[in-house]
Amino acid sequence: MRTLIVATMGLVLSGAFVFAFNHLGKSKTTGAIVFIAVWLIFCAVDYSNGVKAGYAAIDELGIHILLFVVPAIGAWVMARFLP
Repeated sequence: MRTLIVATMGLVLSGAFVFAFNHLGKSKTTGAIVFIAVWLIFCAVDYSNGVKAGYAAIDELGIHILLFVVPAIGAWVMARFLP
């Protein structure tokens, strides 16, 4: 359940970044790139915390690949195809 919540939060944040950058006069692509960088840092820290908490590194890696890729693709799609 937590994975679904975090992935959904990432998709919402990706839309917010793209929308905010577009309305601040920057390109939507820049918003997507900034979001992807921030989201990568978030995923790396969350992965590290999970491994420190005792979860297997390979299990955490599989989950965090999903947690990173879904919102990153969402940001790219929003920046590329939304008007």
